[in-house]
Amino acid sequence: MPKKINTGEVVSDKMKKTVVVAVKKLTQHPLYKKTMKKVVKFKAHDEEGKCKTGDIVSIIESRPLSKDKRWKVIEIVGRGK
Repeated sequence: MPKKINTGEVVSDKMKKTVVVAVKKLTQHPLYKKTMKKVVKFKAHDEEGKCKTGDIVSIIESRPLSKDKRWKVIEIVGRGK
């Protein structure tokens, strides 16, 4: 089974070697068929600590690294302000 890859914005970099990435998705309501925005936050491992708040990053699914950290940062796609 291939590993999932997501792209999102770093919303927190206050932890050591960990960043919180907000991934925005468009989903359709099952009954009313209205398109809704949904934001899911993932904790991702950042070994070098290069990611800062506001950066756009790609993350990949990995084995569990801690209680709620199951993603790793692959690359920084864009720098924040």
